Amino acid sequence: MRGVLVTGASRGIGRAVAHAFAARGDRVAVHYASSRAGAEETLAALPGEGHLLVDGDLGDPTAVQRIAETADAGLGGVDVLVNNAAVATAETNAHHPAEASYDDWQQVWRRMVDVNLLGAANLSHCVARRLIARGAPGRIVHIGSRGAFRGEPDHPAYGASKAALHALGQSLAVALAPHGISVTSVAPGFTATDRVAERLTGPSGPALRAQSPFGRVGTPEEVAAAVLYLASPEATWASGTVLDLNGASHLRL
Repeated sequence: MRGVLVTGASRGIGRAVAHAFAARGDRVAVHYASSRAGAEETLAALPGEGHLLVDGDLGDPTAVQRIAETADAGLGGVDVLVNNAAVATAETNAHHPAEASYDDWQQVWRRMVDVNLLGAANLSHCVARRLIARGAPGRIVHIGSRGAFRGEPDHPAYGASKAALHALGQSLAVALAPHGISVTSVAPGFTATDRVAERLTGPSGPALRAQSPFGRVGTPEEVAAAVLYLASPEATWASGTVLDLNGASHLRL
């Protein structure tokens, strides 16, 4: 039984990841920033015992320290960290360089970098230092994006932050391997979550599904299954990996 901290677990991929670990008997810290009701729904649906809620803004370095401390104390140690939380792509934070004002451009970039990259980096540091102090092996899994490779013209800060997250994972993989800590990333394509339900049921749905030759989009459960593998003892040798998970909708050659 391991202690697992999943950020942004109030819905979507984070919720699926939290449930997958709990179903295997692990204790899970369900992190949220603002959606307490959603996080409580996630927590209530988790099988097993020993789970807890942890709140905090990942864009605030002081809050990140508290998140790590609370999860560590509540779980009796964090063995697995899943950096899932992110400011995601949406119409409200679109910032195409030909359309966004300079003020909007700065605001979106600052927030996405603070949460998507620096929040994950800071939390990884806090968790890794505790693992090293305990002399315990551990796993860190980043939830990146296909957008890191194919580009996000309407959301360049999102694509850039996810590309940086992948690079962070590879640097940490090399740095932390001597301490028995494996660091990997998953790069999902378009995934069917509550956040994007209207896009899938609306006029854009057919085009989104047609991005993959399978004729559909991914599911949170498929991402969770990949995270479970990368966090397993059997996946130690995969440290440094960025696993594409997009149904052949984008191929890197």
